[in-house]
Amino acid sequence: MHRSRSLSMLAILILMVLAWLNPTAAPCAAGLQHLFGSKEMIQADMSNLPQWLSVMERHLIHDAAEGDCTETLFNRCHLQRWLDFLASIKTLPTREQIDKVNTYANTKSYVLDLDNYGVEDYWAVAREFLYNDGDCEDYAITKFFSLRWLGFANDDMRIVILQDTNLRIPHAVLAVGLDNDILIMDNQSQEVLSHLRIAHYVPLYSVNEQNWWLHLPPFF
Repeated sequence: MHRSRSLSMLAILILMVLAWLNPTAAPCAAGLQHLFGSKEMIQADMSNLPQWLSVMERHLIHDAAEGDCTETLFNRCHLQRWLDFLASIKTLPTREQIDKVNTYANTKSYVLDLDNYGVEDYWAVAREFLYNDGDCEDYAITKFFSLRWLGFANDDMRIVILQDTNLRIPHAVLAVGLDNDILIMDNQSQEVLSHLRIAHYVPLYSVNEQNWWLHLPPFF
């Protein structure tokens, strides 16, 4: 089991303060309410999340097909193989797609941002993750865009930054709403589990393409 060092607790605390100062009253997707039993405050101002805004912009620019990938020698066309994989599961039932995407991303190796990019915290798009491997939020980001490519709705998914109370470190997963449940796609688990079966994760904030949410204990 790997530990993520790139998710700064100071940055998380700053986000929480900003959210308290600028609350937004807006509905949240019914299928993703009470994630890990938490209470949510939705936030519309994405400027507080520059890493995520950069990811969405770079995804549109860089996560495109790379051309011919038939070479057998020095073939590093990982992105095309990813797109081919997604096309191959396009017609499968929804739950099977989720399981296969989780397994596919989890085959990549865990590498710290400092080793990959020379900085403590860098959120990689799929192209970067598939070539360079990555840390926990990079797995979650590639899973997010994999499911978006397969037709999953933005409102049914969130990347969740949380605290792992077992390891006492920040961590990131992808949450997907399905059949009145929330499924957790986690690089620390090959099995996709309901959030109700995971007791050691405390969500701090979550994000999708349009909003982000601050998560609080249910008694707040």
